[in-house]
Amino acid sequence: MEVFPCAIRMKLVKLLSPEQIIADLEADEHRGAIAELVDRLVTCGLLAVGVRDATLEALREREQLVSTGIGGGVAIPHAFSDEVEKVVAVLGRSMAGIDFEAVDCAPVHVVVLFVVPRKNYQLHLRTLAAIAKMFNGQDITRRILGAGDCDEILAILGSKSSRVEPPKS
Repeated sequence: MEVFPCAIRMKLVKLLSPEQIIADLEADEHRGAIAELVDRLVTCGLLAVGVRDATLEALREREQLVSTGIGGGVAIPHAFSDEVEKVVAVLGRSMAGIDFEAVDCAPVHVVVLFVVPRKNYQLHLRTLAAIAKMFNGQDITRRILGAGDCDEILAILGSKSSRVEPPKS
């Protein structure tokens, strides 16, 4: 099965709003960053308060298997949930960098966290692959680090150079 249909394109920006971006993460370690990002999903109403802890636990279990720090200053923590009907995402930026035990041992500056409906494993794989593809190379990460605010980060993600193949439901 081909993971990415060639004719369809999408942007990570379609999964985000300015409220789903933390331009300056306060956390200085990966568990704290994940909690901060999950709390933002709750604040935005994309994740119910009652499933916060279960979502955090699913993300922590995933992180224990292997770090989601993919290198190049990027981490993509992700998990399944029975409590979401569609992919929900949040992006955090850390100017100082966070130790995510990334594959290249470099600090992480951009964290894209997403939660996918448990019933849709293929959507999970496609979303992960599409986000990883977008951040393949340093340009987009460097541009996000140079952005002044959440709107500018969204503009960067919405630019032609950030297009990735879609996660289709």
